[in-house]
Amino acid sequence: MRIREMTHDLEHDVRFTVRTLRRDAGFTLFATGIIALGIGAAITVFSVADALLVRPLPFRDPDRLVWIANNGGAGLSSQTVQVGNFVDFGAQTKSFSEVAAYFAFYGVGDRKLGGAGEAVRLSAVPVTRNFFSVLGIRPFLGRLFTAEESAWNGPKAVLLGYELWKTRYASNPDVVGKPVMLDDDPVRVVGVLPPSFDFGSIFAPGAKIDLFVPFPLSDETNHWGNTLSIVGRLEPGVSIASASAELNLLGDRITTAHRGQRNRFRPVAVSLREHVSGRVRRAITVLAFAVGVVMLIVCANLSNLLLARATTRQREMAIRAALGAGRRRLVRQMLTESVVLSSGGAALGLVLAIIGTRAVARLDAVALPLLGSVRIDASAVLFALLLAVGTGVAFGIVPAFHLPASLHDVLKASGRGLSDGKHHQWMRSVLVVSEIALAGVLLVASGLLVHSFLNVLDVDLGFRPESASALRVDPDRLTADSQPRFNAYMDEVLRRSGAIPGVRAVALTDALPLGSNRSWGVRAKGVAYRHEWPNAFVRVVSEGYIGTMGMRLRAGRDLSVQDGQATEPVILVNETAARTLWPGENAIGKILIADKERRVVGIVGDVRHLAVEQGAGLEMYLPLRQSRDHASLTLVVRSNLTSAALASSLRTALAPLVPNLPTNDLRTLTEIVDKAVSPRRFLTVLLGAFAGFALVLALLGIYGVISYTVSQRTHEIGVRIALGASSRNVQGRIIRETLTLAAIGIAVGAFASWITARALASFLFGVTPADPPTFAAMLAVLTTVSVASGYVPARRASRIDPITALRSV
Repeated sequence: MRIREMTHDLEHDVRFTVRTLRRDAGFTLFATGIIALGIGAAITVFSVADALLVRPLPFRDPDRLVWIANNGGAGLSSQTVQVGNFVDFGAQTKSFSEVAAYFAFYGVGDRKLGGAGEAVRLSAVPVTRNFFSVLGIRPFLGRLFTAEESAWNGPKAVLLGYELWKTRYASNPDVVGKPVMLDDDPVRVVGVLPPSFDFGSIFAPGAKIDLFVPFPLSDETNHWGNTLSIVGRLEPGVSIASASAELNLLGDRITTAHRGQRNRFRPVAVSLREHVSGRVRRAITVLAFAVGVVMLIVCANLSNLLLARATTRQREMAIRAALGAGRRRLVRQMLTESVVLSSGGAALGLVLAIIGTRAVARLDAVALPLLGSVRIDASAVLFALLLAVGTGVAFGIVPAFHLPASLHDVLKASGRGLSDGKHHQWMRSVLVVSEIALAGVLLVASGLLVHSFLNVLDVDLGFRPESASALRVDPDRLTADSQPRFNAYMDEVLRRSGAIPGVRAVALTDALPLGSNRSWGVRAKGVAYRHEWPNAFVRVVSEGYIGTMGMRLRAGRDLSVQDGQATEPVILVNETAARTLWPGENAIGKILIADKERRVVGIVGDVRHLAVEQGAGLEMYLPLRQSRDHASLTLVVRSNLTSAALASSLRTALAPLVPNLPTNDLRTLTEIVDKAVSPRRFLTVLLGAFAGFALVLALLGIYGVISYTVSQRTHEIGVRIALGASSRNVQGRIIRETLTLAAIGIAVGAFASWITARALASFLFGVTPADPPTFAAMLAVLTTVSVASGYVPARRASRIDPITALRSV
């Protein structure tokens, strides 16, 4: 019976609320819009956090999957594992039911897919035979690789990614079992992977992986050095901590057993989830904090609106109380109104979040893991429902519990003389101060990140990306296997591409900055090292590469056409390598031992190879004419042509050398740099948007309070003007009151911002948490906004007609 009465009362409250909000359509639309923007942003960030940090990885029993890396320092070569060490580890481990791996040095666009239609460059990842079974991935069509296909020189096979199968082969199931032309060789398609499997989003954020080929675990691949990234599946009941203890023992045992024959093996294990999402957890936490601050500002703003609205409804509440409604009943009615209002905003916010999450999921240029899996699901809808109720109660609680203390007095009062009193005015001022303080926190946080982002963009990359593009131009296998034929091919590529009108410089390389970070152990001849040799990033380049890339030659000479097989092996090193290997000496003419003994003929400026925010390590540049240690060949072109025009011209110019040259992977170096800084840009843009929204809400909050204060003080202001107060005097008084609120809010916000900035220290680049210009900018922006929001009410107050004001009493 009690439940039926409560349901009936709630139904009555909701119907009454709907009628009330419909009558005040302007207020309803404004409040709903503000709520929708806030809740829409909150749901979007929740969906991103859910996909990146909470939702299980799309594998079988993902909690048992472990990422095993080599603890060898910076550079992919130092973090990957040699084939022999991987095989021994898999055979000896008791903590893992199975271990699998993929070849970590696959390249973007490293395979050419021919056949029907235009040839295209695709990205393929070589994987061990059991890679998909360890992850728990079953093929959508066909089968996985066999032992024969995974052997050295075994039958050629390929697994297609679902998107490639759908777009290139029109979802034709008959392609399974048929050969396709891959790198000009027939390769049999053995299966199609399911649509739920996206290798790039998990293992290579920002990369699009199209297909997979078997990687042989053989003596030949063992000679390649550290090449494998390992994923293991824990035995039931085994923890990562206990597995790590075994890894330490096995690492020492395998290294000792093969000392001098293999690279050192120092395995470190973390959960696959931590490997995938750990690097973005702090960034997502910052976004969650920002959206929480925005929601607090939304609640403060709407509380102010409802306080003002409640004042105009005092007579209505008094009549309802006189008709028998108790104070609890009136409070419930007001809370019902705020929750219904919030629910309407949440419904619209959910629509905005659907649009927002779809936009985020399509951000291919942002190198963040699992971004493509961001979506609105049942958990997001439940979050929206909880947020709607919580927000409604949060911004409705203050107005609901500030009903007039004496409803009898309100009922006796005339409607024209109603005012909200000093207590209401004080509460409204507190809410505005809170809005200003919270807005200040977001302004400082976003200001620091913007400053850091600008510093990142302003760093000296060591090369000039503008007006430069890159395209894969790999020769056929017969050409690549012969150094003389390869040199002739290289000459023709450089000559033909360099002759294109509008092209200023051309060069060849096996890897670009901010991409592959292969490293070798090197040493200066005649120097004894107590521990391991230093690691240096290696690039195999043609003559002219330094100038084409816009790099700086600091000393010595550049590589030349004369640096061939018949001449002394030479090498270029960067400034860091020269200082490290030959401290206090001139490195020119010294002998560096890398793949062989090479004489240093030039020193080039440092290049940021790993990340824009990270300084250079040791770097060296080998001449293409003297080295066959390159798996791919990329043409770098500096020109004034558009990408489309350059692609067409290169395709035509190089047709005699590379018929049907794929140009879909032509990239500008600016795009490569942009992708490298995309995670920082993503965080900065979102936080800046939240700060802008918070600033608008703070402006509306200040304007609302000052405007309402002026309307409540019309009689007082009229008397002042009648007694001789000037318009400027009245305006100044209102502006001073506005600035008083702003000053308190800015002071509180500055302290809170200082604490927040310290928490953001790990995200900052080239700027300190207590950056004076950022805090000064926050002070200037909030002061300007406060003056602007108070100016209109102040101007209106100065134009009050004293006669009209006195007659209204």
